[in-house]
Formats: sequence, C-alpha cells, structure tokens
Amino acid sequence: MSENGPVTPHNESASETTNISLPSFQSSSEPAVIYTLSEDEKRAVAALPSGSALLVAHTGPNKGARFLLDTDESIAGRHPNADIFLDDVTVSRRHAKFTRTEKGFTLTDIGSLNGTYINGDRIDSITLTNGVQVQIGKFRLNFYQSVPNL
Repeated sequence: MSENGPVTPHNESASETTNISLPSFQSSSEPAVIYTLSEDEKRAVAALPSGSALLVAHTGPNKGARFLLDTDESIAGRHPNADIFLDDVTVSRRHAKFTRTEKGFTLTDIGSLNGTYINGDRIDSITLTNGVQVQIGKFRLNFYQSVPNL
C-alpha cells in the first residue's frame, strides 16, 4: 500500500451493480464499483479455459475491451509490444505484470510512475480475486478468473 490517497472510482447507477464478494483490502473510505456482466460477458467468462482469466473494461476509454490472460506472464503498458496495450500517457511503457501461479493470478506494479490500483488502493503486488477493479493509468478493468473444473 502507498501513502497516496485512493483513486476516486467512476460512479455508475445502482441498476448496474451486482453481488460479488469484495476482498478484504478494499478501501474503507470509498467502496469499489462493481459491475454486472452482460449476458455475452457471462458466457465469455464461463467459457474461459481452466487456468485463464479475463479483464473486462466496463468504463473509460477502452469500454467493452476484453483482454485474455492465458499465459504465465502478461505485461500491461503503453509500449506497442505490450501484451495488454493501453495507449495513454498515464500508463508507463511497462506498467504492470500479471503472473499466473498455481493459486491464480498475481498483479505486480513494475516501477510505473502513476502506480497500479486495486479497488482504489495502490498496490505493489497482490493476488487477484474475481470482480476486483484493476486501474492502470486511466484504464479500469475488472478481473474474472476461470471457474475450476470439478
């Protein structure tokens, strides 16, 4: 965590919220914005291969964009060769790294200037849980992990 204050989340109407359990690291001063997945997004998440995840942009400049996390490491940044290309000056060329582990996915800030945030809290590294909002620069993406095959 950082001594910098939380980023103000984008407000959405109450009709766009759903019940997804929030992780314990949520900022107490500003609740996370939680989004309802469209039917198409629900199908996309349900169809994810085991061991993969999906980032969905519900708001912001890339609204509607989806990024599949299906490799052991994915770099998000402003560099054109980034696995997750986020084209804005608020994003560092190599901003953050998503790493697949046996327990799920971790997100690590890799020395970005503006920081990486989960539900409004600045992080250095964290294990991601379903529904959390990842903020990289001005981009806000929600994380959804595949459902394990039982």
